[in-house]
Amino acid sequence: MTTPRPRVALVTGGSGGIGRAAAERLARDGFALGVHYSGNRDRAEAVVREVVAAGGQAIAVGGDVADDGAMTAAFDAVEEAFGGVDVVVHTAAVMVLGPIAELDLDDLDRMHRTNIRGTFVVSRQAARRVRRGGAIINFSTTVTRTRFPAYGAYVASKAAVEGMTLILARELRGKDITVNAVAPGPTATPMFLDGKDEATVDALAKAAPLERLAEPADIAETVAFLAGPARWVNGQVLFTNGGLA
Repeated sequence: MTTPRPRVALVTGGSGGIGRAAAERLARDGFALGVHYSGNRDRAEAVVREVVAAGGQAIAVGGDVADDGAMTAAFDAVEEAFGGVDVVVHTAAVMVLGPIAELDLDDLDRMHRTNIRGTFVVSRQAARRVRRGGAIINFSTTVTRTRFPAYGAYVASKAAVEGMTLILARELRGKDITVNAVAPGPTATPMFLDGKDEATVDALAKAAPLERLAEPADIAETVAFLAGPARWVNGQVLFTNGGLA
């Protein structure tokens, strides 16, 4: 009897935070994984070793998400290793906070390069590569609704992600590929916690009715839903925030 081939997922930013949790969750669902990293190969390799030790399949792939050549090579490597790509989870992002009147324009450009151009490059590759029955899952933020001060530049980049996601879902008509975005609320990741004092973190933790920060694993459950059974959810932004907004 022929063993069914595993479904295959490429997770950008898969070496840490929400990306790592998503990769680990999809591995438990039987996906073979491309674990993408930008600057820390060791962390990506640690995820790969963990998945393989649990009986799964995974490789590490690197590169700047905003570099089309690097992402072409990353998709090529995953296809060569596992025969194709069924799901792309694009979590890689940069967040720099500051009032609009004061934010350094170099920080604005850096966020736009990673968050907007990076999403466009990865979505472009995914639209060409993902097999029928697959899913493309981008990442926005709940702050597009809560509109917290100091998030203006970051929200601008993530609002662009939402726009791209909703349009791509319609451009892929007839291909049986879903395209959605996940918009987490405050989540206990290094990117979220960086630069925030304890009082700020406590206030954000109590803001949602569930009165805690999300853990990366909470967000990974939404990713697993969109990557698997959610075949009738398409062209949507799923606000995964414990009722914050």
